[in-house]
Amino acid sequence: MSNEQRVPTIGFLSLGCPKNLVDSESILTELCTDGYQIVASYHDANLVIVNTCGFIDSVVQESLEAIGEASNENGKVIVTGCLGAKEDQIREVHPKVLAITGPHSYEQVLAHVHHYVPKPQHNPFFSLVPQQGIKLTPKHYAYLKISEGCNHRCTFCIIPSMRGDLDSQPIGEVLSEVKRLVAAGVKELLIISQDTSAYGVDTKHRVGFWDGQPVKTSMVSLCEQLAALGIWIRLHYVYPYPHVDEVILLMAQGKISPYLDIPLQHASRQF
Repeated sequence: MSNEQRVPTIGFLSLGCPKNLVDSESILTELCTDGYQIVASYHDANLVIVNTCGFIDSVVQESLEAIGEASNENGKVIVTGCLGAKEDQIREVHPKVLAITGPHSYEQVLAHVHHYVPKPQHNPFFSLVPQQGIKLTPKHYAYLKISEGCNHRCTFCIIPSMRGDLDSQPIGEVLSEVKRLVAAGVKELLIISQDTSAYGVDTKHRVGFWDGQPVKTSMVSLCEQLAALGIWIRLHYVYPYPHVDEVILLMAQGKISPYLDIPLQHASRQF
């Protein structure tokens, strides 16, 4: 087989939280749709993507070390993720990386990949990507990210400076993704975002449509729709907004799992 006929290969390293994992799944899905092959070895890859975390000092160091390892072992590295929002910090340590993008910058990452490793001639009907996309979790559960960013400006948290203000996904799109995941065999959904309780605040809880019915863009309405699917629903990154009481009622009725992941970031009144 000639070099022109070989399928281009991409290595991928995903670091950080579940929100970053979902970003990685989205990028990998697009790469596979474009005809790239994902490989597990630096030496087998034409290029390596490192999806970084930048939340605290220890994970910043981990991300920088991962970039360095990929650079030493492969030489062609694209950096994305939260630490990518601090390009100068990365360039100071690793000036030879090919490109750097911030978090949830799928289109930019793909554009850089296409530039350095040209998109192959590919018939997607010969190698179909699963309808639910590429998932990095076991088949029985999946993360569902319903929004990006956060409107709060807590002094101890740098997430808004990296991921921006709250940006809720349209509820119709969220529920359509859920339908695909359930059809693929998912039995447990872990709902994630930076501030799950604030879902829909940025849209003033706009009414969307799914399955021909109007649905309000809010955490409560989302939970009511998910409750009808007969799967486990776990809510992560929930903060104590007044409407959380309504979700607790759904738990008491056995409609969603009695589980709340509540981040306790700081207990000082100074923050």
